[in-house]
Amino acid sequence: MKTIIKKIDVNQIDETVISEAGSILKQGGLVAFPTETVYGLGANALDEEAAKKTYAAKGRPSDNPLIVHIADMQALEEIAVNIPPVTEELAFHFWPGPLTMIFEKSEKVPYGTTGGLNTVAVRMPSDLIARELILAAGGFVSAPSANTSGRPSPTTAEHVREDLDGKIEMILDGGRVDIGLESTILDMTVTPPMILRPGAITADMLEKVIGPVSVDETILGSESEQAPKAPGMKYRHYAPKAKLTIVEGTLREEVLAIRQLAYAAFREGKNVGIIATNETEKFYTHGFVKNIGTRENEKTIARNLYAVLREFDEEEVEAIYSESFAIQGIGNAIMNRLEKAAGHTRIAAAPIVEQQKYRRVIFLSNTDTSRGPMAAELLKHQDLVQEYAIDSRGLIVLFPEPANQKAEAIMKSGQMTLEGHSSVAFAEEDMQEDTLILAMDEGQKSKVVSEYENTKNVYTLNEFLEDDTQIPNPYGQPLTAYGECYEILMKLIEKLTNKLNAFTKGGE
Repeated sequence: MKTIIKKIDVNQIDETVISEAGSILKQGGLVAFPTETVYGLGANALDEEAAKKTYAAKGRPSDNPLIVHIADMQALEEIAVNIPPVTEELAFHFWPGPLTMIFEKSEKVPYGTTGGLNTVAVRMPSDLIARELILAAGGFVSAPSANTSGRPSPTTAEHVREDLDGKIEMILDGGRVDIGLESTILDMTVTPPMILRPGAITADMLEKVIGPVSVDETILGSESEQAPKAPGMKYRHYAPKAKLTIVEGTLREEVLAIRQLAYAAFREGKNVGIIATNETEKFYTHGFVKNIGTRENEKTIARNLYAVLREFDEEEVEAIYSESFAIQGIGNAIMNRLEKAAGHTRIAAAPIVEQQKYRRVIFLSNTDTSRGPMAAELLKHQDLVQEYAIDSRGLIVLFPEPANQKAEAIMKSGQMTLEGHSSVAFAEEDMQEDTLILAMDEGQKSKVVSEYENTKNVYTLNEFLEDDTQIPNPYGQPLTAYGECYEILMKLIEKLTNKLNAFTKGGE
């Protein structure tokens, strides 16, 4: 089958294209189309055979219900019975829009559409292309997300093409969707109504209109063994090809833990993906880092989630680590989708963070132009089990200076470089709880201890290593003196590497 792809502008809808797509649906074919949530895979909701084609195209289990999309309230009365009175109030506030409601079905709706259930899920989308297509198709269009079952939902027509090209008759390309997460699903057959899938319409928004609503306890829990009453409840959904793990803790703990996990993968030669935010992206140093949006506006995170998961597939990462998000408002929907995508794989950040005693190492010298930068560069080239920020600082720095030329020459002989180094003065902000400060001699250490508080992590390099070897100051000496200093530093840095690696939990 050749899949036809037609571009369509929501601001100037081509009725010829809509008519062609509607005819395909009336004849039992499949058409992917944009909605405000994600792209849907449209079929005639009243045609049992069309439902079978939908399940086959997606590779979707046939007990997973399809949502019926309508364009007016009269259509609801044709496919649902015993409609609760509060439905009218909900429809007034949230239809058309990203809210799906579940009712008892009428005889008009085939069991193939409802996954064998006596209930039917109904939504009235706000996207104008979707609404025009529904009317052109006869008023009842079943439409799960237009992707291979289990994969991240499509937010662009290209995502649909990647999964369903050659399996369906047509794709309507209306550009990128607005919301990016599937609709909220509200079960109206129970009292109070129950949220079965969170979305852009939150519990707080619903309760302001109709009073108390309940929330299905499996939303952020394990998969249910029961037949799903709504899409996305039973089976692993929204999943990228690589294994996704959610890292949970305070935001700082999550960032530190993910950094360490990504660094460990880097040492093993593995490619990993990291789901970060605008606030945290800059803190990651390894892996393919994706900025999913800002925590100040979680709608941006929702809109980008599925696209980011698909981008990781393109980059063929072997694992993905994600920060967690607040379980409130639309954050609840974001975490629900992440949980499904991860197969409920979560790890605590704190135990990983606790494995690392220090996170930063500062080498302290007088001018920060020779011994300090040489030591820092040597440590950066060691095989460290944990990741460290490695810097050098000077006690007497009046203005930034480059590294000493003789020090640079010696480092180049060892296939390293101090090119680009600029001296930086030691400051109070360098005195952090997780920073190890190693002075080149006792005088430098004494000055820091006398001028600052909380100096428990301040040592001379010799003292920390319990090694009596003195580090000569080559300043003003010939090149050979820098060479001797380099050799001594090399041996001490090797010992430092072993000691830092020994801090890893378990002694690894």
